[in-house]
Amino acid sequence: DADPHCHFVDDEASETLFLGYSAAAKELQGQLEEMQIDVSRENPLVVYIPCGVGGAPGGVCWGLKHCFGDAVHVFFAEPTHAPCVTVGLASGLHDSISVQDLGLDGKTEADGLAVSRASGLCCKMVGGLVAGSFTVEDDELFASLEQFITNGGRFMEPSCCAALLGPARLRTASSSEVASLTERGTHIFWATGGALVPEEVRAAYRAKGQSLVSR
Repeated sequence: DADPHCHFVDDEASETLFLGYSAAAKELQGQLEEMQIDVSRENPLVVYIPCGVGGAPGGVCWGLKHCFGDAVHVFFAEPTHAPCVTVGLASGLHDSISVQDLGLDGKTEADGLAVSRASGLCCKMVGGLVAGSFTVEDDELFASLEQFITNGGRFMEPSCCAALLGPARLRTASSSEVASLTERGTHIFWATGGALVPEEVRAAYRAKGQSLVSR
């Protein structure tokens, strides 16, 4: 704070950064309009976003709800061992509770999602906006990555694959209204990266995925 030429951005509590993430919603809206994809209550937009501390998915969710209102349903995907945003929202304690408080270890191979305590700002901003959340096992990430690539998809980090489990989770939801979302609308799986993963690491990820798929 003493140096006027420096500005610290707290990725858990920065409102400016949160709003920056929300700009992605406007870009997506433009892309959908360009492709002439209708978004309405009858033809909803269903978005699955991998979630760590909550800043980026929270900002995107906030932006999407402001762009599409009740016509969009956003679901966060988290590791079973580190569902910090799910815990924060479900308990109402936001960043005053960690997954360790519930006996979870917070350990996962989902790089970027291994977070034990949620962003308080995220929980505050999306508490009444996010449609829900679901968790995924590490093995499901690697198996989904292999299946995704085998079927023509590009490589992405295993953590991104958490979003791919969305439809399967929704189909088994206790709410018939939520389950019905899998039969209609436009579904978007948010992928956050993977271009910089070394080739040898990619090969190891795929080998693990192949062994899981072949079981």
